[in-house]
This record gives sequence, structure tokens and C-alpha cells, in this order.
Amino acid sequence: MNQWKLKEIVLMSILGVVFGFIYLAFFGVGKVLYGFFAPFGLADMGYEIIYGIWFIVSVIAAYILRRPGAAFMAEMVAALVEVLAGSTTGPALLISGAIQGLGAELVFAATKWKDYRLRILILSGVGAACLSFPYHFFAGGFDAYENWVVILLFVTRIISAIIITGLLGKFISDQLAKTGVLRGYALGKELQQKKRDEDVV
Repeated sequence: MNQWKLKEIVLMSILGVVFGFIYLAFFGVGKVLYGFFAPFGLADMGYEIIYGIWFIVSVIAAYILRRPGAAFMAEMVAALVEVLAGSTTGPALLISGAIQGLGAELVFAATKWKDYRLRILILSGVGAACLSFPYHFFAGGFDAYENWVVILLFVTRIISAIIITGLLGKFISDQLAKTGVLRGYALGKELQQKKRDEDVV
């Protein structure tokens, strides 16, 4: 039941590659926002307000495929693509990607990979935010900030995960499913079943 099909592995890989480049593009957006917040002593806020984008492929892959490991592996592929595409962060991105993917995966694991309702998708994003923040606290030098700034950064990352990772991740996946391109995958099959049920009613 939990055995991956080749087409699922291919789709997971494609999602990872596509979002790897999207992640790299948003790194540039973060740099612009970093510069905007810098005069206020809140430079890292520039990244935190959009940090949810760097978790989104984990939720999208898991929601579409509904396979154990989908969230973690998609995030790792995206991180690898970022590194190979020349991210200035370098190989350290693989560590970051692993932590973020694990944070997202653990929430699905807690449901035994059976619950993919919106609240679980949101919690998955929050899981990635919570697990990744301690790592970035030390790696990013957040310990130099005052406590209230650290709390503000953490809360902002959580909110970003809720909105971008959970809500936007579900929206993007649902819109893809409505086009029919996901007919052969779990989310597409669920949508088809709902339509059949509605027709019967």
C-alpha cells in the first residue's frame, strides 16, 4: 500500500526541481526585504515574512502524493537544486532542507499519513517552522538580537508558514488538481470521487 510508483517518484522529483528554482528566486526577494528592514534593526525580518515559501514543496508533495516520506524528500530535492544552481548559501542548504522537510514530515507521520485536511497541512508548515528556527537561530546569528526580536522573528515565521505553506500550498495543489493533470495521483483521485458523489446526490 505504501509502495511508491514510478510516476509518483517522477512527480515528486519534478516538484522538488521546480520549487528549488522558486526557492532560489525568493532568496533574492528576501535580500531586498532584508535591506528594507535593516535600518530598523530587524534585517532578518525580510526573510521571515516570506519564510513559508521555503517549506511549501513539502506540503504540496505530501498533499498530492500522500506517501510516507514525500514531504521530506521533496524538500531535499529542492535544497539540492538550490545548491547545484549556485546558491550563495552553499551545501549548508542541505542541512536546512533536511530539518525543514523533517519538521513537515513529522506532522503527517503523527497521523500515520492518513489525514491531509487543511489543518494538518497548516500544522505541517508550522512543524517545519518550529524545527527549523532553532537551527537558524544559531546558524544565522539570531542570538545577537534582543529576546523580543527573536520572539518576533519566530512568530513571523510561524505566521508565514500558516499562510504561505499551509493555505497557499493547498490552494496551488487544488488548482492543479482541477485542471485534471493530477488524475493519476491521490489528490486527483479524491477530487474525482467528490465529483462522482456530487453527481449522485
